[in-house]
Amino acid sequence: MTASAYQAVMDRKAQILRQATGIDYERYLDGPLLVDYAGLMTSTGYSPAEVRALQRARGVGDTPMLELRNITELVRSLARPGCGARIFVKDEAANPSGSFKDRRASISAHHAKRMGYGGIVAATSGNYGAAVASQAAMCGLGAIVIQEAYDSEGRGQPEILEKARKCEALGAEVIQTTVGPELFYLLLKVLEETGWFNASLYTPFSIQGIETLGEEIIEGAIALTGRRPAMVICTHAGGGMCTGVARGLRSAGSEKTRVVGVSVDLTNLHMASDRDFNRKSFTTGHTGFSVPFTTWPDRADVPRNAARSLRYLDRFVTVSQGSVFFATELLAQAEGLERGPAGNISLAAALVLARELPRDEVVVVTETEYTGAGKTPWAQLSFARSVGVQVVNGGPADEQPGEVIALPLALEQLACREIDLDAVRRSYLRHAIALLGRPPSAAERAFLAEDSNLTPGELETLLTSNAAD
Repeated sequence: MTASAYQAVMDRKAQILRQATGIDYERYLDGPLLVDYAGLMTSTGYSPAEVRALQRARGVGDTPMLELRNITELVRSLARPGCGARIFVKDEAANPSGSFKDRRASISAHHAKRMGYGGIVAATSGNYGAAVASQAAMCGLGAIVIQEAYDSEGRGQPEILEKARKCEALGAEVIQTTVGPELFYLLLKVLEETGWFNASLYTPFSIQGIETLGEEIIEGAIALTGRRPAMVICTHAGGGMCTGVARGLRSAGSEKTRVVGVSVDLTNLHMASDRDFNRKSFTTGHTGFSVPFTTWPDRADVPRNAARSLRYLDRFVTVSQGSVFFATELLAQAEGLERGPAGNISLAAALVLARELPRDEVVVVTETEYTGAGKTPWAQLSFARSVGVQVVNGGPADEQPGEVIALPLALEQLACREIDLDAVRRSYLRHAIALLGRPPSAAERAFLAEDSNLTPGELETLLTSNAAD
């Protein structure tokens, strides 16, 4: 690939993406910043009732909501008297490909079939590839999954290789690449050459598919407990789950339910670094995605990202890699549910956060995911050792991302680290002002306040604070 060939494809980016989604993004944009978000989200043309019906027809959704009774009792043993909320989990591993990602792939696959596309394409190293493959197969479509899979020495993480196996088992072609900027180039090239649909994680189709998860959480909580959850805990990567679940909660009339985003703390590891790529045990749900996408969501493979988590987050915390492995083993041995580690990121946070709430309150963990040989803690920890990461016993304070994974020996060692959402908002506003190159207009200020979940007065305070810095 020459530099000129790369640049030629990148120069056609807007045209390629328009043809590959069928969404005329220009209709919803006004200048470099403003986007009619409400209009963009209804651009799919599908009502919430139609989405539920489409998903049910393909075995997606209506997954079990399970009370983790034994884990709740363990949490209560560490909580203050009268505290320790009931913990429930939405068992999304019951979806056809084994994760909540079936929800976001289902609408894309249906729409691609309806509009006459021959297949769907996705760039992902995570569970979304399997979801795309599964939903494409159900719709009689082709599927291509493009993965960042290897470092320059040809080493692939067992979790990524397991997901490649599953994609291929479901009939998809998998194109694997080394870490670096060629991933987006390859996506554009494949979309242009095939004329297929871009099943991006960040389109309105994808987010609308996740809204049903939020709706089902409310329905399940009321059916099982007679009340709405006080807190719903979402794994936070590119922002799709947090955005879709929160919108679903609001659609179900639960504006007061707090939405908490959780990421694995991979501070100081660079996701595009050849060295750092394999020195992490999680391909998704970590700060390498969540922090950049929260501070500037439009770094996506579409002109405007429909996953805008800062609009909806009430709280943002991180947990350690070791804590997630601990939660995975606890779920298996205390509740008899063996599920993949990445799906237990939000569970690791729930083990801490549920202690803060009264016993009669309800906390819902949004997901589980399927497991497999490459996704088990042991496979990932063995791989970590093979690239020079130490694995020791200890708590989150003992962990150094990329150097040391600390496995807790007891529940009381787990902890959450708070992320200052105002600091995240200030970073978002700095990106926006840099893009504009001038002070925002009144309309742009209104959009920024909405997009960062602030009142107009709070926005002005942060803009003043940024200017002072």
